[in-house]
Amino acid sequence: MTAHAAREGRTETPHHGADSPGHRTGVWFIGARGSVATTATAGCAAIAAGLHPPTGMVTETPPFADTGLPPLASLVFGGHDILDCPLPKRAEALAEGGVLPYRLPTAVRSELDAADAEIRPGGPLPGDTRTDQQIIAAFAADLTDFAHRHELARTVVINVSSTEPAPGPDDPRLPASSLYAAAALRAGCSYVNFTPSTGLRAPGLADDVADCGLPHAGRDGKTGQTLLRSVLAPMFLQRALPVRAWSGSNLLGGGDGAALADPAAAAAKNAGKERVLADTFGTAPEGEVHIDDVPAMGDWKTAWDHIAFDGFLGSRMVLQTIWQGCDSALAAPLVLDLARLLARSHEAGLSGPRPELGFYFKDPDGGTSPALAEQYAALLAFAERLRGMA
Repeated sequence: MTAHAAREGRTETPHHGADSPGHRTGVWFIGARGSVATTATAGCAAIAAGLHPPTGMVTETPPFADTGLPPLASLVFGGHDILDCPLPKRAEALAEGGVLPYRLPTAVRSELDAADAEIRPGGPLPGDTRTDQQIIAAFAADLTDFAHRHELARTVVINVSSTEPAPGPDDPRLPASSLYAAAALRAGCSYVNFTPSTGLRAPGLADDVADCGLPHAGRDGKTGQTLLRSVLAPMFLQRALPVRAWSGSNLLGGGDGAALADPAAAAAKNAGKERVLADTFGTAPEGEVHIDDVPAMGDWKTAWDHIAFDGFLGSRMVLQTIWQGCDSALAAPLVLDLARLLARSHEAGLSGPRPELGFYFKDPDGGTSPALAEQYAALLAFAERLRGMA
């Protein structure tokens, strides 16, 4: 019985045996104690209990009814992280910062405790002498143990950790994101890379990815500034309005701000933002995106774009946009959508890159239009396909 049903004095029957062994779906976060994972874990519990509506969850809209997606109540959370702050404490900090509703961490404390108990040490940390293969084996064993103890039908691994710098061509080891991705494949888990980090795209994993028989999606979730770019850029193109320059600036704090203060990490992040424009126009217009770490902003973010374009007879025009919001609250519903869609894809026997999920990414796996409207149409067609397979 959910918390909401208990308060109403009624009983509920779990959808399709959601709470019974073999009908649960694992969601394993890389960066499980970070803002996005904490918000998603707490939010899923709140929605499943009827405490809040599923705002921002595309999979909870009518086109996705009867597609066989795992119900939110069937999701079991765990993950890897190098941090040791307990998940309930992390949720309390997010509530104090206005990211989560103030009383929510208390209302879903049992769910947060349960998820926290399933978080395992990540890595590699400085001084770790294990080889890449030893680390991959250890991470895969964590996933296999998680699935076995909870009798899960399947598990989706989702990378929501801080952005890492792109590896150099002569780096002798796989980047951390690729170690986690390789472990997901070894454990038979579908995989989502919601970050700009390398993940499955390391050249050394190409054969494993091709042979795994698992669905995967990524890279770099499209939550705010780039979401707006994927709507506006096609507008200029379709209206035959040449864009001369497109510049942007991001002010953010929290863990992302600290991570992106590293120029190499910022370059990896900006590559996705610029790719949307280059893919739409055929070449990137003048201008860059600057990212500034402002610790006082906490988990909140302000993104500004300045777009210079030509009008009829060469008249010079400008469009400016300001996006203010919280990336964690923007990303969490998308992460839950992707967990359900990848789990359903896996159940349906679909494998390889899922370009139908390009709607969610700056740099999707598989060829797809960068225009949001076309990506949404492809996503709806995918929902119809899943409905036909249910």
